[in-house]
Amino acid sequence: MKTPALDTRRLRRLLIDSGVNVQGQLVVTALSGGRSNLTFKVSDEQSSWVARRPPLSGLTSSAHDVVREYTVIAALGKTEVPVAAAVACDPEGSITGSSLCVVEYVPGLVIRDQDDLAALTDDQVRAMAKSLVRTLVALHAVDYYAVGLQSFGRPEGFAARQAQRWARQWQQVKTRDLADVDRLAAALNEQAPTAGAAAIVHGDYRIDNALLDPARPDIVRAIVDWEMSTLGDPLTDIALSCVYRSPAFDEVLGTRAAWTSDRLPAAADIAQLYASESGRDLVNWNFYLALANLKVAAIAEGITYRARRGSSAGTGADQAALAAPLFAAAGLRALRRA
Repeated sequence: MKTPALDTRRLRRLLIDSGVNVQGQLVVTALSGGRSNLTFKVSDEQSSWVARRPPLSGLTSSAHDVVREYTVIAALGKTEVPVAAAVACDPEGSITGSSLCVVEYVPGLVIRDQDDLAALTDDQVRAMAKSLVRTLVALHAVDYYAVGLQSFGRPEGFAARQAQRWARQWQQVKTRDLADVDRLAAALNEQAPTAGAAAIVHGDYRIDNALLDPARPDIVRAIVDWEMSTLGDPLTDIALSCVYRSPAFDEVLGTRAAWTSDRLPAAADIAQLYASESGRDLVNWNFYLALANLKVAAIAEGITYRARRGSSAGTGADQAALAAPLFAAAGLRALRRA
């Protein structure tokens, strides 16, 4: 089977070269939900895996790094952080034609939209939210030297570089000029803290990037979508999770997102739970909220940018950019509260 996105003959070769005993023909099914990398379930007659590769067009410089994703998953497999087992990686695409990583398929409950959330009781929703925060705390507590990730990023000056990176990202993908984005980017560049904690950060942490136990949704079976992970300031992770709680994020995902539901704890309560569980002070918190708003504005714009260039990015992708000015305005409001 050969598709524009994935050639199973080449994929079979990668799996066999990586020591996988492939049994019979490979069957590939596209998995929905992602707006960044292309994701496929791959099965033979005995086993199943998940393959991830960048989109066919409209790539941005920091949002499609499946090799980075594979590196952190392989390292975290040695810890208590729940991840899928690493299976194979083609960093340069020399075998499969594009950079590609393969991990084990972890069956689990995905809570993507508010219809999915409706199947859970209020007690289950609260327990699930707490578990997700505690899993993020566990990630940030990992000794990255002990798992061999000391070269995975540069935590020094991370917040300032993030402000600069997402300002550049905006310039790369913008579909029109927005003065609020320019003002926000400039203000963040001036106010970035010079120091911060260092940890492995996920970079895109929210409910639909977790696989939950179907019988016990408060148990996280695996955290997925690691392509924006790095070594950096852990407050950027929790701030982004809080900003994702905005109702405007529905426009970005093109659905009534589960993470925006008012059944979940408020953003301020999530932040406080994180602070309590991790023992970290939320120093310069409004800066981190503003930075997260800039990032989501650029992500929203990028979805529409790629859709207009023919990339398959899901329902409503051409409208995602409508959320960008809302997040830019929210970022400016956060800075005014600082």
